[in-house]
Amino acid sequence: MTQKILSPLSQTVTLEIDGQKPIVWGKADQWVLFAGPDIFESDSLVREVAAELKSVTSDLGIPWILKCSFDKANRQSAKSFRGVGVSQTLRSLQKIKEDYKCALVTDVHDVEQVKMVAEVTDVMQIPAFLCRQTDLVQTAAATGKILHIKKGQFMAPWDMGSIVEKAKAVGNSKVLLCERGSSFGYNRLINDMTSLVEMRKFGVPVVMDATHSVQLPGGKGESSDGRREMIAVLARAAMAVGIDGLFLETHPDPDKALCDGPNSLHLKDMRDLLSRLQKIWLALKN
Repeated sequence: MTQKILSPLSQTVTLEIDGQKPIVWGKADQWVLFAGPDIFESDSLVREVAAELKSVTSDLGIPWILKCSFDKANRQSAKSFRGVGVSQTLRSLQKIKEDYKCALVTDVHDVEQVKMVAEVTDVMQIPAFLCRQTDLVQTAAATGKILHIKKGQFMAPWDMGSIVEKAKAVGNSKVLLCERGSSFGYNRLINDMTSLVEMRKFGVPVVMDATHSVQLPGGKGESSDGRREMIAVLARAAMAVGIDGLFLETHPDPDKALCDGPNSLHLKDMRDLLSRLQKIWLALKN
């Protein structure tokens, strides 16, 4: 029999937030949104995005975690914007978390970053191109934080089981696996929705990254391009398959974003998209 929605996992992943209802992945009674700007461009920009997302998700009843990178170590060109400074950004993100009473997910690129990031973030993200780096995965796992591990563009979904085991080997089973597309020729990613089902067979919640999945790596020569118009298509498809979470990057003016603008959603379009996604979720759940 074909499943219309993912069934509850025997082991869920829970994030406790002071004074708020816990966020739970894997219980199949809600989906969780990771959303925010790709990178910290300025305090005011992140606050603008956080304020809108807080309002929209509160209205729609969607658990939300702010996504924002404090540094981008994987830019196409050394001349590309990487951030405004690690220490300054982490201090600002901590204050934004407190002001908007939200949790944070951000990525780490090096074992030396793990300790300082763990002091601020609630969910630690392992970038797709680093998902096989044992030292990074296990150092991050050893913090006890929830890990959001993106499947490498070069990885088959069934190969991610060994990555989950790396985290478990140091005592951390709080792992989320994320689909973000697979390499297909030059400057092109494709999505196989069956990977969501395959990765959930490991007994861990699955997340769909609908924004980086439309990326065209190196498509602009010194930076990546993207097909923004396809973000909603992939998000709706993943929601219909059944997911525990969705990852979306958004910006008030994506065409002027300092990183990954071509595959970021307009902030003004988030309410409409999230409303449509919630309707799909509720229809399947009911």
